[in-house]
Amino acid sequence: MNRLQFDFLVDKENSTLTIVREFAAERPLVWDCYTKQELLDQWFAPKPFTTKTKSMVFENGGHWHYAMVDPEGTEYWGYTEYHDINPIDSYRTIDAFSDSEGKINNELPTANWKVTFNDKGENTTVTTVVTYDSLNDLEAVINMGMKEGMMSTLEKLDELLLILSK
Repeated sequence: MNRLQFDFLVDKENSTLTIVREFAAERPLVWDCYTKQELLDQWFAPKPFTTKTKSMVFENGGHWHYAMVDPEGTEYWGYTEYHDINPIDSYRTIDAFSDSEGKINNELPTANWKVTFNDKGENTTVTTVVTYDSLNDLEAVINMGMKEGMMSTLEKLDELLLILSK
């Protein structure tokens, strides 16, 4: 199997993370995996966590309220707002930690995500630029295991894409 591109770049000056990940699938399928609840629920959490969606409306001004669930059943809730959706090309989100009712946890970092999808031969690259309000927020998520979590999560997407591409 070819090694798929994975870059995890930390820019402390601008409080950003840039994650570039290549997938062995065509762009419309990768887009669907990022934007459809039934597919997100199959991959959007690092192993051994699972994902469950409470509500999702993928449209400008819409949201995704979900939990990552650990093997013991503990739920870690998140809330994402969608903006600037350009189908199969890009979208922007505001991403935050929340409770099960969707109330934002202001004790934890909130971030702006810009997610862009590009063709790379028969594959697709997804470039995610995550901008935090401060260097402290950036360092907090790095210390929470953001890089390892993203690597594990995106490997789950690789496995799902293999199944869906058949």
